[in-house]
Amino acid sequence: MTSTTPYYPPQSSVSTGMSGRCPRCGQGKLFDGYLKVAPKCSRCGLEFSFAEAGDGAAWFVMLIAGTLAVAGVLFVELTWQPAYWVHALVAIPLAVLLPLVILRPIKGVLINRQYQTRAQEGRISGE
Repeated sequence: MTSTTPYYPPQSSVSTGMSGRCPRCGQGKLFDGYLKVAPKCSRCGLEFSFAEAGDGAAWFVMLIAGTLAVAGVLFVELTWQPAYWVHALVAIPLAVLLPLVILRPIKGVLINRQYQTRAQEGRISGE
């Protein structure tokens, strides 16, 4: 028997998610904009209607970026004890730019993991 459905080898959720690629084929684009998930993969046609990262990406970003921003400010303070304006030069880029840089890759990884594990919204039997 010959199957007509194409074979897609397993993809790494981290590498495909970080690069914003399709979780099934690893080639098509996952995002249609900065954070907007595309309706479907341009390569394999996988519909991304299952993709719902929710607030997970935001929580990971807050955890990582907040830790790095506070660590950066503490490092500068304990090492050089500069004026307050120097702290502003260090803290503002860390607190603003870092979340913008890491939000999309983290959301991509979460959506790719969601596809791999076939995660769905919780259901109560009988509904």
